[in-house]
Amino acid sequence: MKVMGISGLPGSGKSLISEMAKEKGAIIVNMGDCVREEATKRNLSLGETAIELRKEQGDFVVAKLTIKKLKSLESPYKNTLYIIEGIRSPYEVELFKENFKDFLILSVYASPKTRFKRVINRNREDDFNKIENFNKRDKRELDFGIGTVISLSDYLIVNESNLEEYEEKIEMFFNKKEDKFYK
Repeated sequence: MKVMGISGLPGSGKSLISEMAKEKGAIIVNMGDCVREEATKRNLSLGETAIELRKEQGDFVVAKLTIKKLKSLESPYKNTLYIIEGIRSPYEVELFKENFKDFLILSVYASPKTRFKRVINRNREDDFNKIENFNKRDKRELDFGIGTVISLSDYLIVNESNLEEYEEKIEMFFNKKEDKFYK
């Protein structure tokens, strides 16, 4: 099972990497979706649920839910790439490395100013439209350890340019990795 993680703060551009990989045949599992499912069950916000889950079941809880989901999706094709989108904690990275041989992480960086503009424009349910709330969310993500994950990534893409340039950077990454992922 070939597994790769994607990390980055909200609005950095993780979803586009997943979309482009999916077009190449990758299977995507979004860690946030695992938390969203649990938040719906508990009738709590995404942030409250993430904090509660970690208090109740430890730092590995979201990673364990994700691993369980990944294994249930296992493809009959030997070289299918599985992408875990939204890794936030070094504990999660540790568990993924224990469970998946050759696990690697690609992180995306974009400045807070750039990310805030994107978050406002995408108008997703769990996004914030005030800078104060956006900054609180960043702080929460950083408290989970996402800064450590990004700093220890195997690969980093800076996403401060336009969409076309960013897509080229993603394509270049996958072209370099194609032998490993898709053959």
